Amino acid sequence: MHIHETETGSTVTAERDSAGVGAAAKQVAERASAIARLEMELAGLELKRKLGSLGLGIGLALGAAVLAVFAVGFGLAAVAATLAIFLDLWLALLLVFGGLLFFALVLGLIGMRKIKRGTPPVPEQAIEEAKRTTAALKSNGA
Repeated sequence: MHIHETETGSTVTAERDSAGVGAAAKQVAERASAIARLEMELAGLELKRKLGSLGLGIGLALGAAVLAVFAVGFGLAAVAATLAIFLDLWLALLLVFGGLLFFALVLGLIGMRKIKRGTPPVPEQAIEEAKRTTAALKSNGA
């Protein structure tokens, strides 16, 4: 701010300074706005690229899963065919079926036990810690 002396006393002339500050503030605001728009555009482009990659990855993973299911089926057929060399075909197939049923039963029981341990899905330790923290804050504030 410039102070000028005149014949009638001291007068503050801040017109030029306020115009300069106002213009600078306007430029800063415009540049900040432009930067924000560019950042949003960059974020959008990055998100599109990542979503495309994610979609392709999911599609490939699903294809691999389908092929893995077929591979397991053919593997089990090979086991049955190998057993059929020494046993009747029906008995070989029945043994493979029984083995699969047994493993499915064991996995199902283990899964049910884990589900029972995990239910209800409430973060009990976190809730208890929050109660303790609240109680501590109340006692310190009183």
